[in-house]
Amino acid sequence: MGGFKLGGMTLGSLFKQPETIQYPQMEKRPSPIARGVVECVVEECVFCGVCARCCPADAIEVDRQESTWTVDRFRCVQCASCVSRCPQKCLSMEAARPAVATRKSKLVLTAE
Repeated sequence: MGGFKLGGMTLGSLFKQPETIQYPQMEKRPSPIARGVVECVVEECVFCGVCARCCPADAIEVDRQESTWTVDRFRCVQCASCVSRCPQKCLSMEAARPAVATRKSKLVLTAE
């Protein structure tokens, strides 16, 4: 019985597209439900700090006096709790994967 199952899988794989991709030449499309990079529209932000308080990894810092919003992308665990709790709905998660970085840095956004 097991030989028939294995034979069927082998014959089926001859006529399907391969599951793998050639990475440098082809990019894998992100899943529509994937979480990627936290983005903030700083012009709509009121700097209340709810996102920083609910972040389990302490990746977000909000400074109300200087009107800055900072995210440490290396500490972010992409849980989207900041996006769901933002009262202004100025945070979003892009489905794209984070860019490759050679050194750690923080993204600092400043309101005018």
